[in-house]
Amino acid sequence: MASLKELKNRIKSVKSTQKITKAKQMVAAAKLRRAQAAAEAARPYSQRLAKVMGSLATRVSGDSAPLLLRGTGKAERHLLVVVNTDKGLCGGLNANIVKAAKLQARELIAQGKQVEFYLVGRKGRAPIKRDYAASVKTEYDTSAVRNLGFTEAEAIADDLVTKFEAGQFDVAHLVYPVFKSALAQDPTVVQIMPVPTPEGAAMQAGADAVVEYEPDEETILGELLPRYIRTQLFVALLEREASEQGASMTAMDNATRNAGDLINKLTIQYNRSRQAAITTELIEIIAGAEAL
Repeated sequence: MASLKELKNRIKSVKSTQKITKAKQMVAAAKLRRAQAAAEAARPYSQRLAKVMGSLATRVSGDSAPLLLRGTGKAERHLLVVVNTDKGLCGGLNANIVKAAKLQARELIAQGKQVEFYLVGRKGRAPIKRDYAASVKTEYDTSAVRNLGFTEAEAIADDLVTKFEAGQFDVAHLVYPVFKSALAQDPTVVQIMPVPTPEGAAMQAGADAVVEYEPDEETILGELLPRYIRTQLFVALLEREASEQGASMTAMDNATRNAGDLINKLTIQYNRSRQAAITTELIEIIAGAEAL
């Protein structure tokens, strides 16, 4: 059984940990408001851009379509762009993202496809490298960036477009968390290259058949498709930030509660041990007095 001094030191240590987790919870809650607002503000723009792009995509076909739309004509080499966080202490967020990426990789490999990884963020590197070390081709570090913005999304998108145009892969999938609430962040896998035509775009194109574009659709798509990919990555980074703060707030809240429960248990154990020690001393005193 632990001594009274050991129990007292342990209670003091847990209380110090509880103060840290409580502080981190409050910091995450403050950051979550800004991150959630940014993620929610970007969603309508991304959705509207996808609709415009889909309307244009239905008007071009064959060799006249840009490479980012028509693709390489093959689907053998797949690139998984996995967006993880740079910091820990956010529950199972990164584990769920890695799990979704590995599941997608296993499904593609089972179909006879070649799979490579493009890792964004630090926390997803180690678990993916354990199973697919030879398949990790690029690691984009965002840990030094204090406030992620469109600049980082543009750099990643331009790098991916360059690799795609160089023929280094045929299809690219984006794996990232979608913020639902502080308790729920759902890993999502979407194809970003070649750019898929949104569902219902053909029907919408029929309704908008009287629309004429100047310049022509191919020229507009040539400018719009890279911007669409940058926007998708920007939205993914914003969703990552909101998901990270939400998961961190929930994890720190749970840690604070667990620390409180542990403090109560240790306090009870300390009081019992102290009472037992006092009782033993009283018994010894009474026994000594009776012996006299």
